[in-house]
Amino acid sequence: MTYRDLVNEGIDILEKADIYAGFSRVLMLELLREQDIDMYAEYEHEAQEAIATDFKQKIQELAKDIPLGYVLGYEWFYGYKIIVNEGVLIPRGETEELVGNVLSDIDSYFENPVIADVACGSGAIGLALAKDLDTHVYATDISEEALVVARENAQQNNADMTIMQGDMLQPLIDKNIKLDVLVCNPPYIKNTEHIQTAVLNNEPHVALFGGEDGLFFYRSVLSNAHKVLNEKAMIAFEIGFDIGDAVVALAQSFFSDATVILRQDMNGLDRMVFVYKGINLIED
Repeated sequence: MTYRDLVNEGIDILEKADIYAGFSRVLMLELLREQDIDMYAEYEHEAQEAIATDFKQKIQELAKDIPLGYVLGYEWFYGYKIIVNEGVLIPRGETEELVGNVLSDIDSYFENPVIADVACGSGAIGLALAKDLDTHVYATDISEEALVVARENAQQNNADMTIMQGDMLQPLIDKNIKLDVLVCNPPYIKNTEHIQTAVLNNEPHVALFGGEDGLFFYRSVLSNAHKVLNEKAMIAFEIGFDIGDAVVALAQSFFSDATVILRQDMNGLDRMVFVYKGINLIED
C-alpha cells in the first residue's frame, strides 16, 4: 500500500465519521516529517510498515473526534514545535496573530523589555516571544499540569523562560517583578456558550471558561496590573470575538489615561485588545 493509498483510506474513514477529511493528508505529512521523509517525493512509493501502522491507529483516534494536536502530541505555532496534551489548550492560529502584533509593537515602542506570558498554558506565546526576540520571558499559570508542558517546551526549544505557578499575576506580584509587556490569553468562553464538541470533550475546561460573561480573568488581570506594570507599559489580550467592546470598556475603567485599541483577526473578527500605558502611539 502506498502513502497515497493510506491517505485516501484515511479520507474515507474521516468522511464516514463526519470529521474534516483534510486531517488525513496533514497527519501523513507530519508522520513523514518526523522521519525526515518528503511526502510529495514518496507519495506513490510503498509505505513503511511502521508508519502505516501508526497512521492507521491515529486515523482511528481522529475519527473519534480527538483533536489532531492531541493525536500527534504537538502543534506547530509561530514556526515552533509545541508539545501539547490534554492538560493544555492547543494553540490556535489566531494566537499567532496576537504574537505578531506584540512583536510589531515591541519593535516600535520598547528596547529590551521585561515580558510576561500570563495564563501561559503550553507556554506557546512566551516561547515564541523569547525565541523571536532572543530574550527572557516570565510565564505563569495556575495549573501545574500545564506548567510541566510549558517547561518541556521551553527546554525543547531552548527558550529562556522563567515559569512560575500561581493565579494569573500573583507570582509576579509576589516577586515584585515589574513588566513592560504583559501578554495574556486567558480563558474567555462564557459558561453558557455552546462550543465545538471536540473542544468541550478534549481540552481542559480550566483553560476554556471565563465565567458567566467571559470577563472573569480580564477583571483579575486588569484590577491587579498596576502592581506589576512600569510607567511605560503595554497589555496585550486575546479575546473572544463577541466580548471586544466589553473588554475595551473594562480596560478603560482601570486605565483611564491609557490608549485602548480593539484589533481584528484575519477573518475580520474582534480578537485582540491592546492597552498602551504611557506610550504615544505611532500613527499608521
